[in-house]
Amino acid sequence: MPKRFRLTRRFPVAMTEDGYRRLKRFAIDAGLDEGEALSFLFENFGSVIDQDNLAHRLRLFNSELEARKN
Repeated sequence: MPKRFRLTRRFPVAMTEDGYRRLKRFAIDAGLDEGEALSFLFENFGSVIDQDNLAHRLRLFNSELEARKN
């Protein structure tokens, strides 16, 4: 029997405009709302990312983070 899908946690999230647009596009393409799309991505995180690419992209993001805040 499949697990019942319940959204049990709500939290305020600050996102970049680019990130939010990508989330909305992914959600629309997958037929989900934004909360369901985030749940899917994090529940399946290990299988939907490329570990080597993630480390590289995270370094780039962190190196640009202060400049993007201003």
